[in-house]
Amino acid sequence: MKIDTEVLYYEKKFKTVLGKKMAYIEHGAGDPIVFLHGNPTSIFLWRNIIPHLEGQGRLIAIDMIGMGDSDKLDNTKDGSYSLKENTRYTSALLEELGVDKNVTLVLHDWGSGVGFNWANHNQEKIKAIAFMEAIVTTFPTWEEFNHELHEPIGMLRSPEGDKMVLEDNFFIETLLQNAILRELTKKEHAEYRRPFINSGEDRRATLAGPRQLPIAETPAETVTLINSYAEYLAHSNNVPKLFINAEPGAFLVGYARDFVRTWPNLEEITVKGSHFIQEDSPHEIGEALSSWVTKRNVK
Repeated sequence: MKIDTEVLYYEKKFKTVLGKKMAYIEHGAGDPIVFLHGNPTSIFLWRNIIPHLEGQGRLIAIDMIGMGDSDKLDNTKDGSYSLKENTRYTSALLEELGVDKNVTLVLHDWGSGVGFNWANHNQEKIKAIAFMEAIVTTFPTWEEFNHELHEPIGMLRSPEGDKMVLEDNFFIETLLQNAILRELTKKEHAEYRRPFINSGEDRRATLAGPRQLPIAETPAETVTLINSYAEYLAHSNNVPKLFINAEPGAFLVGYARDFVRTWPNLEEITVKGSHFIQEDSPHEIGEALSSWVTKRNVK
């Protein structure tokens, strides 16, 4: 089903895991297809993609902890919302939902870090993985990281980043639109802004994103987790993978894209977009996913 909407087509549900309310949507039956967004978005990012897969499985999308309509963490500080912590909450929700076999993951941005990490620790549960603008490996030095992002990411990882994000809401007010080719409508932008209206720690999850990026061996815990899942994926011959490449792209380019193209059992398509490609090419992504999932289901 193809729809174009400025609002989410599905009603959110809630479950409490690890003492926090997590928001999700669920539609249909069959093998689970799980959509995980990244920073600073929410389930809303997938609103024009998920309908393309209706009738092909149990469609689940999750608001990551601290984002969308999921709760914020308590007593947060620099280091909160780490990859390990994010994975813990997402894993607990997936367990609560009974997502335990034949799982197809559809991943973007830090949702890919969480999804790949979960897959690495639940390899027997994985049916297939699709991903776009994803975190597929670590960057040994800044030289391997996209040079166009050196300055903004460097600033966000510095003390200056606290003001940029916690006070000025940098990801919502600046980066989001800059990483989309078309212009968001006021209604769309307002929905992305809504979870981060309050300044301060309510925005901590968005600041964690750039500070968790695995560059030059830091942060050490996250580097270890990503190196581990990159090794798994590089040898996952039995896991079909769909790489949705972005043109011109922003994150999964250069060094990282060369690496991902060495993965076995990988198909690749290219769509128009920068980083939030779901906003520029939703139907191309949805149609590609639908076709790819159909092939997986008939085998």
